[in-house]
Amino acid sequence: MSSVVDIEAGPFRLVARLEDELAPRTCAAFRAMMPYDERLIHVRWSGEGCWIPMGDQIYDLPWENHTCYPQPGQFIFYPGGVSETEILLPYGEVRFSSKFGQLPGNQFLTVTDGIDKLRELGRLTLWEGAQAVRFRLRA
Repeated sequence: MSSVVDIEAGPFRLVARLEDELAPRTCAAFRAMMPYDERLIHVRWSGEGCWIPMGDQIYDLPWENHTCYPQPGQFIFYPGGVSETEILLPYGEVRFSSKFGQLPGNQFLTVTDGIDKLRELGRLTLWEGAQAVRFRLRA
């Protein structure tokens, strides 16, 4: 089973690796969502990042490889509960938060190619609005 994910985010092409050893259940849940098409919007509270709001659907996931301070290119998955379910992609400094305060998220996907495009993606999302994002497992 592939751990490589091809991502189209706005006009950019990225490649990422699923962190199967560090976050196996989160990676399995994300794989089950494939192919996944959504929109990235700029974060409100967390800093320099973009997120995919996923609403009130709660995923029954343990904390695994969780952090409040993901680095650029480290996707985190917040499974819901205190705040709405979401996926977050930092392009700069981030302290993962919601209107309820700081939260941890499971770091499950890491950009391996195209990380140099993240700041430009973040600025585009901030100034031009939501960007289409598409995730596909590489065959």
